[in-house]
Amino acid sequence: MGKRLDGRVAVITGGAGGIGAATGRLFCEEGARVVLADRDAAAMQAVAAEIRATVPGAALLDLVLDTAGEDAAARIIAETRRVFGPVEVLVNNAGIRAYEPLAEAKTETWHEILAVNLLSHAQLTRAALPDLRASGRGSIVNIASTHAVNPRPGLGQYDATKAAILSLTRTLAFEEAAHGIRVNAVCPGLTLTPFHVRRLGRGREDLAAERVDNCLLQRWADPREIAFPILWLASDEASYVTGATFMVDGGQKVL
Repeated sequence: MGKRLDGRVAVITGGAGGIGAATGRLFCEEGARVVLADRDAAAMQAVAAEIRATVPGAALLDLVLDTAGEDAAARIIAETRRVFGPVEVLVNNAGIRAYEPLAEAKTETWHEILAVNLLSHAQLTRAALPDLRASGRGSIVNIASTHAVNPRPGLGQYDATKAAILSLTRTLAFEEAAHGIRVNAVCPGLTLTPFHVRRLGRGREDLAAERVDNCLLQRWADPREIAFPILWLASDEASYVTGATFMVDGGQKVL
């Protein structure tokens, strides 16, 4: 496989989670200089060590910080420029969940989930736009969810933020096309991340072998299977793609 992101500077938030980590590793394999940002210090340390051990010559900077913090966006961009140079690819992937029916949803929960799942994306995008515009071929990939268009009971706050990401993506695509920036969204389906392994309390291998009924392929996605569409959208291979929503869900049924 070639170096589809050779020399490009990419920032990935939620970089210590399943999809973020898989994307960071794949981007390093494809020649990018990668900045991973996440607030989970232990998970970030493990992910960064694994990438450096398995990807020879990986150019990687790992930042431990809360992307929802007011000054986080400016710090991420400043550190990226200091170590690698201007940002050319931005993957907004940070996200948290809240398990509250909307009738019981607390104001503080709304504030927290909006800060991480939506405002952090908007703030980091705003901070990165001068670099992305200057590159002439900037790419933003926002990670939403299939539940942005197929909401569920009990996760209304999460699903609402993911729907908002799709709207944010389309508006940015309109506004930034004149600057050569492409903006797209990926909606992952059921993905076997460390979060789900912990949540379900079962072994990863056991879950991976399990038949699931919510998609045509009848299995979980591996995070790397979500990372490949993100890579494609970030690369010049997708140079005529903007404002698009990619459903990477194994053929999930709309119930």
